[in-house]
Amino acid sequence: MTVLHVDHYEYAGKGGGGTPLLLIHGWGMHGGMWGGVAEKLAQNFHVMAVDLPGHGYSVKNERRKGQWVRGNGQDLAFSLNLEPLTFALDAIVDELSAQFDVPLNVCGWSLGGQVALRWALRHPQQVERLVLVSSTPCFVRLDDWKYALSVEILEEFAANLQQNYALTLKRFLSLQMRGSEHEREILAVLRDGLFSRGEPDLTALQSGLEILRGSDLRGALAEVKQATLVLAGERDTLIPQQASQFLASRTPKGRLAMIKGAAHAPFLSHPAEFVEHVVNFLSE
Repeated sequence: MTVLHVDHYEYAGKGGGGTPLLLIHGWGMHGGMWGGVAEKLAQNFHVMAVDLPGHGYSVKNERRKGQWVRGNGQDLAFSLNLEPLTFALDAIVDELSAQFDVPLNVCGWSLGGQVALRWALRHPQQVERLVLVSSTPCFVRLDDWKYALSVEILEEFAANLQQNYALTLKRFLSLQMRGSEHEREILAVLRDGLFSRGEPDLTALQSGLEILRGSDLRGALAEVKQATLVLAGERDTLIPQQASQFLASRTPKGRLAMIKGAAHAPFLSHPAEFVEHVVNFLSE
């Protein structure tokens, strides 16, 4: 593969204009999971996809911190390599922020939505617009927050990682796609792509679950300055509709787009609708 230095940005697609658009994947995944929507979005924007610490190409490129790597397709992945003990939400956000000296749009899926939201709060001058896909300000059910997973489910995933992390990730994929239109077809695509950039680091997976379990950004939503699009799947079993509605309504410039028939990965099950929503929002 060709290594591109951080001061020489290249983007997916040909001739895309406008503000750069960075795509941030979910737990246990990598930048390649965005599939064909990255190329479609690149017709309108400069699109980049990041591989978070311990995921995708970043596992193989631990000596290439802060560099772009090109995969087999046209997608670009930016590999972040943090020390295992610094795989925390603010550490990831600060590492991402340090790579850019111009404002950009940020689109985060699931755990990536937590990263994107925290980035917008921590470095507001850097994020122009925010797209939060199948995400929530708080993943874990609390006494005053019922629109979330029980902590026992995340603890079960954490325990199972130690026994068989590959099987645990595949089970998580099944949970994400449950109830979606085209469920079997999209699940097969996800499973085929899961390890296409290598196996994720176990410590990073465990730390990612800690972020999901411990992060609660509900109280900070009123401070989000950016226009925010909350994109949700109508049939998402991980993120209830009430959580998406809360996220959109408590963000001062937030709006909600619900994709019918979609579960936790609407960009894969309903790519045309997903792209239309994102393009219209970012082009305003």
